Amino acid sequence: MDLKVYLSGEIHTDWRQRIKDGCAAHNLPIVFTSAVTNHEASDAAGDVLGEETEPFWRDHKSSKVNAIRTKTLLKNCDVAVVRFGDKYKQWNAAFDAGFCAAMGTPYITLHDSDLIHPLKEVDGSALAWAVTPEQVVEILRYVVASE
Repeated sequence: MDLKVYLSGEIHTDWRQRIKDGCAAHNLPIVFTSAVTNHEASDAAGDVLGEETEPFWRDHKSSKVNAIRTKTLLKNCDVAVVRFGDKYKQWNAAFDAGFCAAMGTPYITLHDSDLIHPLKEVDGSALAWAVTPEQVVEILRYVVASE
């Protein structure tokens, strides 16, 4: 079974690559997708629709263009991994988790223990909570196990 896994959340650490590398090391049949992780490119996604003088409207247009990608990939994934880091507030990741919960798409949260309280509702709908990308790899390994 080829599993489609969407990787959502913070873009400032190597967690995505660690999951991809770990799954590749086990030859897991997984296809990974993600939002655009280049911050500048994501912020500029709506610029093709015309220049804006107000930052709100630039962000508004870019968020809608980004949502085309995000919603499509989330609707087509089998499971999502939602990462919350400690450097920035990942409101988009919380939104992705809520979208998954509403659609019935299983998701795994990935965050440190100091975020347990602020993420209690997000974790409440998750099917697993991991602290390291390596734990996520082991969960995915179990899910696609052929034995």
